[in-house]
Amino acid sequence: MSKSRDLAIITGADGGMGQIHTRALAEAGYEIVMACYDLELAKPIRDKIQEETGAPLHLRQIDLSNLNSVVEFCTKIKNEFSSLKILLNNAGVLSSKCKTSVNNVEYTVAVNYLGHFTLTNLLLPIMNKGTRVVSMISIAYVLGRITPNFFTPKTKWNYNRFTAYGKSKLALYYFMLDAAEEWQSKGICFNVADPDIVSTNIIKLDNIVADKLCDCFFRPFINTPEQGAAAMIAAAINPEFEGVSGKIIKKGKIAPHKSRFFNDFETRKLLKEITLNFLSKNNIQL
Repeated sequence: MSKSRDLAIITGADGGMGQIHTRALAEAGYEIVMACYDLELAKPIRDKIQEETGAPLHLRQIDLSNLNSVVEFCTKIKNEFSSLKILLNNAGVLSSKCKTSVNNVEYTVAVNYLGHFTLTNLLLPIMNKGTRVVSMISIAYVLGRITPNFFTPKTKWNYNRFTAYGKSKLALYYFMLDAAEEWQSKGICFNVADPDIVSTNIIKLDNIVADKLCDCFFRPFINTPEQGAAAMIAAAINPEFEGVSGKIIKKGKIAPHKSRFFNDFETRKLLKEITLNFLSKNNIQL
């Protein structure tokens, strides 16, 4: 067990895989901030893990779909802590219905990408050489497309949950590639974890019959939350990934990049530009 009690922040720390990430880092000796949306739901999970591991766990509220909430969270964290060793951008949603965030962004994109992009950049001042930032992507990123109207809200007529989810994860992947290059001189490592298809509550079709069929004929053949969580845990604390940056971690190993995405520098540049412009228009300076 680590003796130093380095700090780790985990978004969605009370979720299916988030609980497993939290327990693993607690057992490894980290002090943890559980960044959660609903503190009442998260509290018994925090209490149980804290009692069983003895690690100091702090609950902090954050709504990743709301930029003001992200800014407030980061301000409080920087006032309370001086150094951050691990940031796990774990939280994710796959909204079954068309929803728009308070900042007028499609909800899935707002939570999965924009909230984590803003969070990570605002926490940069307390990151140091050796800090590991790991974001959760998905094999669904291959369904994603980044266009100039990336942040434009959808209507119920043109909304597709899977393409929304895919483009949010592709955006996280592109953010990882850019950050790994930009923050290399600071010694901060930035990777993504691919858990493959995992049986968590995010897989719901909001149809009783379809969900029953899914439970019977699909869930038994995909990864358990423990299997899915292993990729992010490895990227966060395994010694072999110390100093490793700009990689996809899957099944405990470095997975190859898909060249058609990895080499799409034009789209990466577009995404960064529209993201920074959007944040600027919302009076957020990174």
